[in-house]
Amino acid sequence: MAEAEEQETGSLEESTDESEEEESEEEPKLKYERLSNGVTEILQKDAASCMTVHDKFLALGTHYGKVYLLDVQGNITQKFDVVQVFGLYSGEEFHETFDCPIKIIAVHPHFVRSSCKQFVTGGKKLLLFERSWMNRWKSVVLHEGEGNIRSVKWRGHLIAWANNMGVKIFDIISKQRITNVPRDDISLRPDMYPCSLCWKDNVTLIIGWGTSVKICSVKERHASEMRDLPSRYVEIVSQFETEFYVSGLAPLCDQLVVLSYVKEISEKTEREYCARPRLDIIQPLSETCEEISSDALTVRGFQENECRDYHLEYSEGESLFYIVSPRDVVVAKERDQDDHIDWLLEKKKYEEALMAAEISQKNIKRHKILDIGLAYINHLVERGDYDIAARKCQKILGKNAALWEYEVYKFKEIGQLKAISPYLPRGDPVLKPLIYEMILHEFLESDYEGFATLIREWPGDLYNNSVIVQAVRDHLKKDSQNKTLLKTLAELYTYDKNYGNALEIYLTLRHKDVFQLIHKHNLFSSIKDKIVLLMDFDSEKAVDMLLDNEDKISIKKVVEELEDRPELQHVYLHKLFKRDHHKGQRYHEKQISLYAEYDRPNLLPFLRDSTHCPLEKALEICQQRNFVEETVYLLSRMGNSRSALKMIMEELHDVDKAIEFAKEQDDGELWEDLILYSIDKPPFITGLLNNIGTHVDPILLIHRIKEGMEIPNLRDSLVKILQDYNLQILLREGCKKILVADSLSLLKKMHRTQMKGVLVDEENICESCLSPILPSDAAKPFSVVVFHCRHMFHKECLPMPSMNSAAQFCNICSAKNRGPGSAILEMKK
Repeated sequence: MAEAEEQETGSLEESTDESEEEESEEEPKLKYERLSNGVTEILQKDAASCMTVHDKFLALGTHYGKVYLLDVQGNITQKFDVVQVFGLYSGEEFHETFDCPIKIIAVHPHFVRSSCKQFVTGGKKLLLFERSWMNRWKSVVLHEGEGNIRSVKWRGHLIAWANNMGVKIFDIISKQRITNVPRDDISLRPDMYPCSLCWKDNVTLIIGWGTSVKICSVKERHASEMRDLPSRYVEIVSQFETEFYVSGLAPLCDQLVVLSYVKEISEKTEREYCARPRLDIIQPLSETCEEISSDALTVRGFQENECRDYHLEYSEGESLFYIVSPRDVVVAKERDQDDHIDWLLEKKKYEEALMAAEISQKNIKRHKILDIGLAYINHLVERGDYDIAARKCQKILGKNAALWEYEVYKFKEIGQLKAISPYLPRGDPVLKPLIYEMILHEFLESDYEGFATLIREWPGDLYNNSVIVQAVRDHLKKDSQNKTLLKTLAELYTYDKNYGNALEIYLTLRHKDVFQLIHKHNLFSSIKDKIVLLMDFDSEKAVDMLLDNEDKISIKKVVEELEDRPELQHVYLHKLFKRDHHKGQRYHEKQISLYAEYDRPNLLPFLRDSTHCPLEKALEICQQRNFVEETVYLLSRMGNSRSALKMIMEELHDVDKAIEFAKEQDDGELWEDLILYSIDKPPFITGLLNNIGTHVDPILLIHRIKEGMEIPNLRDSLVKILQDYNLQILLREGCKKILVADSLSLLKKMHRTQMKGVLVDEENICESCLSPILPSDAAKPFSVVVFHCRHMFHKECLPMPSMNSAAQFCNICSAKNRGPGSAILEMKK
């Protein structure tokens, strides 16, 4: 129906074919269909001359003077042969015979109301018919004398009509003509190029004549401007020229629908011919317009039609536009979302079509989102975009298991199972196991890494595990050392809960997941005979695991398993000792040899920390291996400090270490031995002079130095001794001053405290007899003794002081060795 439909019935059609434009990528705004049924039958014998549109029916006038009432599908419902006003839903009728042909008629928009029984007819004059108060019709001439009136449009209280001179507007209320809009191109015959009128609203009139379009606005005149002028006036708010001749106008929101009559010149014959009419949607501006869309319409017999033969009528409620020509009636309507999707699919814009369907799924009637999605997948597959097609399956197929299986088989036929494998559903829905097995076999034949990835990612219950295990075994027969297949087989065994076989493969591969597998599935009973393998793989992790699970694998069992691998045995026992010094006490004797052989730096710390180590055995091993430091420690721990000191001096020749050892032992005999050994060795004497001052009187050493012996740095050593001595004297004097000052301060504080009074009341008791310290009878004489420690006694309750000392002390504080408190107060009455 729209652009670029060929006609091959003559030279004019050939010219039309030559001028066809290529199909535009821009989506059309309207869609078209012919009005058929009864219309087709009418136009086979007659020709359409005019048409009017109602929401519920159509009225079609023909050249033979017939008027047909049609339904919206074009079926004939009624037929009239004379001009009349006839109530379709009432018995009201008006018949009249005119003395000249009637070119146009318009009925009051609210004719059904009793107050609006009016209509106008146009011919050589414009007549207004209205019913009087006696139900008689009377006519009034509104205008005449300017040629035939060929177009009349009535809206609200305004009637607009066009004659040979221009367009007039009449106000039915004020009975005044309020404007005259002259036609622009007077060279055009008004009967061949008639004026097109349409009301956009009650005050906006659109005029199309020739190639000119004007938009007029009816406005109220200000009271101060009226004088003898009409109360309203017209302002042209927009005026522009079109490329072709205007045959009809209709409003569409804030845009215009323009039916244009087109004449073109043939390039071959250089003759002018009638081309297909155009239906354009334009956006009017103040002095120009912007074309939104343009469609060339192939109507029947367009080659013989003139501008006056075309009419454009519209239904305001539904945005339907009727293009009327003598031999055809075409209906144009705004494209809905289904039409938009049709166009996108036609242009192979499947993704946009799918998106549009999803957004407007409640409004689309002819399309289903799933059908569009499947078409999109097929398009991608045909184009070779297998990965995109597979990815789109997730969104489009959703939870439809049957469609998923269908698409998988389709991908299998084109050899692209790998493309769809990452997107297969794994939970909801779950496909048949055969689908997953088919894809796994595909990968197993060509891509071991991809196969391993799927086994890791897919849950084990999606496929028959035993079938896949057997397939992997068959491949391992050809390549038994393939690590990827071995690792995958171990994972399959794990899914199948065959943990023993899985553990064996992991250990063979020295795979990091072996410890996780043991922990996760509590396989400690299976590794009791594989401890050496675990230690060889990762001794740190293995030892930590064994020590963390002593209740499952005992220390004794581990030590026995590692008996032939003493280096691993040492690693285990060393970490056990670090965790707890007492758990492996039965192996401490063995550990001495292990430390001596494999880890000497930790032997001495072990000997120091262990309380279960046999010292004689340790001493024997250390002496055999000539471990001096360890031997010195053992000798000193066994009480043989002299031998230890001798070894330090004779074996290590380290005077500082010897002095440090003597300091630790704090034994005078050791210092004596050290001095005797060092007396003939000047370097040793220097070391002693520098360090002996705080432990032994340096004079003892200095007196023993032989006269004439040359001692390195003697002067510096003697100066240091004197400085140390002076420092000690200063420290003692300083301490003495501090002590005296503190003693004096405390004595003053004690004196102030003892000078303070002590409260004695009825709540206090005698610490001896435990009765109230004050008598209940205040007139009775009493005597109370209060000590500085705040203990109180009746005088008669205290023992008599001894003959040797007249001072009396608190019995309680004296018994608790708190220091005696002398009596501070004696109260008598």
